[in-house]
Amino acid sequence: MRIKYIGHSCFLVTTGSGTRIITDPYEPGCYDGAVKYRPVGQEADIVLVSHGHADHSHIASVLGSPSVVQESGAKTIDGIKILGVSTYHDTSEGSERGSNIIFRFEVDGLALCHLGDIGHTLDDATAHQLKPVDILMMPVGGFFTISSEEADALIDSLRPGLVIPMHFKTEGADFPIAPVEDFLTGRKEVLWEGDSEVEIEASRLPEGVMVLNPANLP
Repeated sequence: MRIKYIGHSCFLVTTGSGTRIITDPYEPGCYDGAVKYRPVGQEADIVLVSHGHADHSHIASVLGSPSVVQESGAKTIDGIKILGVSTYHDTSEGSERGSNIIFRFEVDGLALCHLGDIGHTLDDATAHQLKPVDILMMPVGGFFTISSEEADALIDSLRPGLVIPMHFKTEGADFPIAPVEDFLTGRKEVLWEGDSEVEIEASRLPEGVMVLNPANLP
C-alpha cells in the first residue's frame, strides 16, 4: 500500500489493488482562514469522516464519487473491512466539542487505525475492539485533542507497530496546537521520511514513529 499525508488529519491510502481511501478531508480557508492547506484535490473510492467539523469533513474537496462513511459500526466497501467506533472530542463525553469516530480499516494484510480528533484515552473494552493495530494515525498537537501524556497512554493501550503523527502545527494549520517536534521529544525510534508519501508492506512494517511531510502546504 501507499500512504500519503495530504495535511492536517487527511491521508490518502492506496491499496495494492488500487482502491483509494481518504480520511478526514479539510475545507481550505475554514475557521477564518486558519486552515491554509491547498485543496485536497485527490480522487477516492472511500472517504472516512471522523466528525462534522469543517477541518475534517469537507467531502466536496474529494474528487470522484466516493462512498462516504461517517458513522460507527462495521461494514465492508470494495473489499475493505471498516470498523467505526464512537468516542468523544473531549474529556467530557462530548459536551465541549462533540463526538468523534475512530476508524479501523484493513488494507493489504495490515490494520490501520485513524483516531480522528480523539480527546481522551480509551477504556479497555474500546481498545480491545480496535486491536490489533499495525499502523496508528494519531493527533499529536494537543489543545483540541489529546495531550502528549494521553498520546502515550493510547500507544500503550493499542500497541501499534507504527505511529504516524497528524494534526500538528505547520504553515498550513494556524491553530494553537504544538509542532510535531514536541511529541517526538525523548522518543528513540523516529523515522523522518523527508517526503509526504511512503510505501509499506505487511512483511516489512517499520516500527516506531514515522513523520511524513504534509503534501499540501500552502
